[in-house]
Amino acid sequence: MSQPSPDALTFSDASARVDAYVSQFKEGYFPPLLLMARLTEEAGEVARVLAHENGKTPKPGEDAGDLELELADLLFVMICMANERGISLERGFARMMDKVETRDANRWTRKEQRE
Repeated sequence: MSQPSPDALTFSDASARVDAYVSQFKEGYFPPLLLMARLTEEAGEVARVLAHENGKTPKPGEDAGDLELELADLLFVMICMANERGISLERGFARMMDKVETRDANRWTRKEQRE
């Protein structure tokens, strides 16, 4: 498994950057239910791009989409939701990885190790 470069963006860095952006506006973070609606909207846009990449023809005049950007939009809204709630995505991600690495350690067929 490769290690991130020293200048890699952390969840804390992303959280601080999003907070700096949102904090400059009087409105601040959207309320939780509106953030959930935005999260759902962005997930739908990810689905649309994947559908276009896997055989669905875009409507006339519709862009096929940019998966990288749509995933980043989804991440932005998730960071907003975490910031609004005061939740650490780094801690949450570490907890989730511990869960799947333990619970699912033998769930899937492992690739053979090459020497």
